[in-house]
Amino acid sequence: MAIAATSSQQCSLSEFLLLPETKPASEYINGQIQQKPMPQGKHSILQGRLVTEINRMAQPYQLAYAFPELRCTFGGRSLVPDIAVFEWSNIPVDDNGEIQNRFTVTPDWVIEILAPEQSPPRVIEKILFALQHGSKLGWLIAPDDYSVTIFYPDKLAEFKENDGILTVLPALETWEVTAQELFSWLRLI
Repeated sequence: MAIAATSSQQCSLSEFLLLPETKPASEYINGQIQQKPMPQGKHSILQGRLVTEINRMAQPYQLAYAFPELRCTFGGRSLVPDIAVFEWSNIPVDDNGEIQNRFTVTPDWVIEILAPEQSPPRVIEKILFALQHGSKLGWLIAPDDYSVTIFYPDKLAEFKENDGILTVLPALETWEVTAQELFSWLRLI
């Protein structure tokens, strides 16, 4: 079954999950297939560095693990957050204790990096959907204005920039990073 990765194509979630993966990834939202935009330079730097930093702090102590572009299927959707962070005890494993290929659980922390051509309300809606289905934290990183909006399941969002300290999962509370530090990673010299 060949289905184009457009927002106008309708199919069921089970049909979508049988399709081959696309580059960039496609997501299944409200019965439609939507292709994510191709990552660009700022997105790639921030995504790579964040995954590295989170895993540097969390993996040795088995606190959490950050996965880039991991398909997560939950709540009738199949999303591919830019970064999906799972607390260690929530990482799905098989009977052999090995990580599963298919994640059918909600990430504990969803991180999205806004691309210039993305609609902020659409990306925010994905974060809110994850929070409504069990995520504990969501970040929307806006590289063009050096800001991070932090979303919670039980209180209003916070807008952070400059020396604003970014909220992380409680399991990573010893890691402190500011918006300014995060965006300093964009400078290569």
